[in-house]
Amino acid sequence: MNPTAPTIKGLIKMHKPEHPIRPVINWQGALAYKLARLFTQKIKQRAPLPRRNNVGNTKDVIKKLNDTLILPHFTLVSLDITNHYTNIPVAETHNIVSSTLKENLLDPQTQQELLNWYDIITQQTTSPTMMKSCYREMGWQWAHQHLA
Repeated sequence: MNPTAPTIKGLIKMHKPEHPIRPVINWQGALAYKLARLFTQKIKQRAPLPRRNNVGNTKDVIKKLNDTLILPHFTLVSLDITNHYTNIPVAETHNIVSSTLKENLLDPQTQQELLNWYDIITQQTTSPTMMKSCYREMGWQWAHQHLA
């Protein structure tokens, strides 16, 4: 799996006064990201989650818009997302995953295995103690002080 520390870069917002910097963190090498990706692959194989209210990519958005009747008096709105996923209710999501696994008639042992994976991943990404430990192990520092 070979996890690495997330990297950070700054993008200058040229269109805003005083040109603030938007921090962009690449988590793709982080252990939690890799575990979550592996979990996603495993759950998709056994119990695909319904995609009623989300889109996969730009092509999916275009297809869904082309398939939607838009009357002349409708107004299309584009919303800017801020603070992506800062407050996902972990317990509620656990229940959704659990019920989806049951709906797909998975055997209890496989259900429990996948839920255990989910619990490990969410504990790693939501536990302050775990995050501090990860920061310390990855050596994240600012002004010569560890972030943990």
